[in-house]
Amino acid sequence: MSKIAAVVLAVLCLVLFALPASAQLIPHGNAYVGVAYSNSDIVTANRKDLKGWNASAEAIVFHHVGLVADVSGFYRPDITQYNILLGPRISMNFGKLRPFVQGLVGIQKVKLSGTNYDPIAYDFGGGVDYKFLKVFAWRVQADYVHTHYLSAEQNDVRASTGFVFRF
Repeated sequence: MSKIAAVVLAVLCLVLFALPASAQLIPHGNAYVGVAYSNSDIVTANRKDLKGWNASAEAIVFHHVGLVADVSGFYRPDITQYNILLGPRISMNFGKLRPFVQGLVGIQKVKLSGTNYDPIAYDFGGGVDYKFLKVFAWRVQADYVHTHYLSAEQNDVRASTGFVFRF
């Protein structure tokens, strides 16, 4: 019985979400890719600097609210860290500037000296896009990422910058 209910719920969700999207083929939004830096206290008491990349895609759901999928990767010789996050972003346009704030949740995958950790991650941050062409902008973004490993909490600060394609 529960499988039937899950299928009915999935079909109902697809139908309900397809109705608002039927007005336009591609929703308004943006895609971002850039370089990133993270200062992290990964599992150990010592903070580590990691360098990597950050990418996200945003679909504008309401006038100032978008749904964001954010993926990033950070690296050191003994550490590999990936963040896979999803959540809302609130933004406003002021001429060529578009400041935003976001609250995301997801999973962080960390490989430290052969040991894997997969805690839930919470991301709070913001940034600003500077529009320099009709469909291109430059983004500067900063985030605070919080996770909880076993009995230890991890607090990361990350910053990224790169190109935004607006559609």
